[in-house]
Amino acid sequence: MEKAFVYGMSVAGNNFTDRIEETKRMKADFEHGINVILISPRRMGKTSLVKKVIGEIDNPKIKVVYMDIYDCRSEYDFYNRFAEAIMKSMGNKLEQVVENIKQFLVRVSPKISFSPDPTSEYSLSLGITPKDYSPEEILNLPERIAQEKGIRLVVCIDEFQQIGEFPDSLTVQKRLRGAWQHHQNVSYCFFGSKKHLMENIFQNRRMPFYMFGEMLHLDCIPTEYWVPFICSRFEKYGKSISKDFATRICDTVKNYSSYVQQLAWNVMAETEKEVNEETLQSGISALLQQCHGLFVQQTEGLTTYQLNFLRLLCSGVHSGFTAQAVTETYPLGSKSNIDRIKKALIDKELITLEKDGIFIADCVFELWFKKEMM
Repeated sequence: MEKAFVYGMSVAGNNFTDRIEETKRMKADFEHGINVILISPRRMGKTSLVKKVIGEIDNPKIKVVYMDIYDCRSEYDFYNRFAEAIMKSMGNKLEQVVENIKQFLVRVSPKISFSPDPTSEYSLSLGITPKDYSPEEILNLPERIAQEKGIRLVVCIDEFQQIGEFPDSLTVQKRLRGAWQHHQNVSYCFFGSKKHLMENIFQNRRMPFYMFGEMLHLDCIPTEYWVPFICSRFEKYGKSISKDFATRICDTVKNYSSYVQQLAWNVMAETEKEVNEETLQSGISALLQQCHGLFVQQTEGLTTYQLNFLRLLCSGVHSGFTAQAVTETYPLGSKSNIDRIKKALIDKELITLEKDGIFIADCVFELWFKKEMM
């Protein structure tokens, strides 16, 4: 059964809305071999967008590989995930995958396991070690396959910021860039959920991946696209919401894609026939309650100064943190301590640097913080 609203997972089909220009641009990049770096805050729908673009590639000479490296903790964890994803994408049947492994990774003995559920996909483990293949051999695997099969590959890597967390990360990044920059038949799409880490990898002049590809910054979907989408979903499920209330859903969560869908679902769940002020507020309360445990976990280890800094941002101050009037209301310590506070909160992804100041990174966290901690 189709869900009315989808959040907490990638969105597809009728639950996907707008992103028309971004889809068009990324599809053109994929088809013409342009490397893409997709950057945005959390909950903006990066993964959903990439998967939508992948689904629209209909050229049989272009194969798209998707992998998520969120749980990779070391260089060879990554090489195994990288090679396994490439091998699995090269065949629709297990027999084809095994034949490709025999052809391109002859020195490994793959382990294949099946779930008791006949609808589940098999899992593949290659167990590659430094004794089997060098990093360069694995990194050049997609180019070698593309050349021999006469195809183009697009390799999409989700949670790419994990590369920056590996031991001796800078050396690993240099190794990856050194191999991939020479590929003529393979292009890459990198994206991840930790905006500040992604920006450091790709926008820092001193880092190996600086200027590696086209930077696409994903902004919020405008309210004008969300409102008809929300209204149509309510109508489909026999309920009614006015444009004004649909707009207020968007405004409450500042148009963050995942939160719009989550709040819209909460409001729908609270509504018998037609949305009113009571059901909207009930939906907002449900959203805050759903996030409560996570937000408590994010704040319970913070210092008094760090909490004061968050209170300052929630009160509307986004710059000029050393002003006497500011520090008298919310003590922050010395100027050097303020710098340490900012760095710590950025590393925890609680705040973000924007052109016009520093802001709370998560709009729902800000709502919760004002309610619980001010």
